[in-house]
Amino acid sequence: SDLEMSSLHAYLDSLESLPAQLKTTFSTIRELDDHVTRDMSELERECTTFLDGLKSMSQEERMTKFQKIDDAFKQALAMSDRKVACAMQIYETVDGHIQRLDADLKKFDSETDGKHKPADEDEPEGDDHPTDMPVDPNEPTYCLCHQVSYGQMIGCDNPECPTEWFHFGCVNLKEKPKGKWFCPKCTADKAAQKKK
Repeated sequence: SDLEMSSLHAYLDSLESLPAQLKTTFSTIRELDDHVTRDMSELERECTTFLDGLKSMSQEERMTKFQKIDDAFKQALAMSDRKVACAMQIYETVDGHIQRLDADLKKFDSETDGKHKPADEDEPEGDDHPTDMPVDPNEPTYCLCHQVSYGQMIGCDNPECPTEWFHFGCVNLKEKPKGKWFCPKCTADKAAQKKK
């Protein structure tokens, strides 16, 4: 549909500058890293020279050389902090695009009443199973299916639950139940304890 295509084009347009932004920021991180590595090697030599000649230096010479070393360490630390800030900038930029995509998808889904894709018979409507999507290996997994977070999810009300979060489709829910909800394992464990 036209709405679908315009949303897709708008999102793709917003991504157009992302590779160049990432490349520039990664280059900055690389330059800072090279600079810090060189500075730390030089500092190591200066520290060794300082310690080797410590006994032959006057108090004033010691303080001057020590201050120079301390200033150089602070400069290296500041550069390291800039590297961390660049990494955070990359994360926030990518995360912003992901959040925008999520918001656009939710908006699109609500505007089309979920009619843009056929509902799977085994899953409740609106449950977006990401089987064909790449998954970050560092992203935590949940549920009986051991998949990442997607679609509607519900938390088990047992604070000791080892799994905690479940996809609606995996626990046969179409909407959030009223009151407390316990996952199948915790429900079975609770029933077994009552029998004892």
